[in-house]
Amino acid sequence: MPVTPVTPVTPAPSASEDPATPQALAALQAPATPQALAALQAPATPQAPAASALSTLRLVLVGGAISYRALFNWTTPPMFIGTLLVGPLLQLLFFVFLGRELQVADDHFYLLGNAVLASSTACVYGGTMAISNERRYGTLGAVLLSPRHRTPLWIGRALPYVLNGLLISAFTLTVASLLLGLRIPLGALPGLGAVLLAAAAGCSAFGLALGALGLRFRDVFLISNVAGSVLLLLTGANVPRAALPDWMRTAGDALPLTHAMEAARALAAGGGLDRALLGAELLVGAGYAVLAVLLLAVFERGSRRRATLDVM
Repeated sequence: MPVTPVTPVTPAPSASEDPATPQALAALQAPATPQALAALQAPATPQAPAASALSTLRLVLVGGAISYRALFNWTTPPMFIGTLLVGPLLQLLFFVFLGRELQVADDHFYLLGNAVLASSTACVYGGTMAISNERRYGTLGAVLLSPRHRTPLWIGRALPYVLNGLLISAFTLTVASLLLGLRIPLGALPGLGAVLLAAAAGCSAFGLALGALGLRFRDVFLISNVAGSVLLLLTGANVPRAALPDWMRTAGDALPLTHAMEAARALAAGGGLDRALLGAELLVGAGYAVLAVLLLAVFERGSRRRATLDVM
């Protein structure tokens, strides 16, 4: 049987082996024209104010929602219900019955105090996780590579925990009132909602400031645990602030939730919304928000300088 000869196939030269044509070499060696240099040196065209505001709003809302889904440790229903709903409710009932036994204060004192304090679990630990978990899971470097301004970036990460804290406080207050047979005037509910929202916002800013320490320290959750105990003691949730030493009352004035608890108790007593206490709560929250942004900026620069951004 005759054998058909196979014609060898010569491989085409690769791009690195293909000699450049004289025209290509001339184009590469030609000096840049003034028009090309001007195009390279021209500043970027700024966005229109409406487009810039819309882009920032999208960064806050969408970015915060994605971060919440990715970093929230209590995403499963059993974890969420057990840790964030049942836990604060049991704590409230414990202090109510303890207060009845010791006759320190009436039921409304513990009801309102612990309902406001209930938001601290989600807000303090959530604000901490919003930053420290980025570093823990190795995604912090990718986040900080973004050219966007840092303030809306971090505020967007704290926003879901504000809504979370508000939900938990409202749930705790409603269920505990039904179980204990306590009544709150219907006219006080709008003001009480504003107070709970301000408390959750201030507590989330407080947690964000603690989370900023996660750029410097390894175990930032130890700090969060201590902060939770400090809020329990110094804000007047379960211990009347009049019984505390002066230095503890002064420290409590600088913490979130303190002024919100006093405003909530005044509303439940039929005294109306105390705008001075609500303003003080918002001022404290704004102070911690500014502190969080400053700490994040300082620690970010330090971590970049020492190349420790993702080092645990």
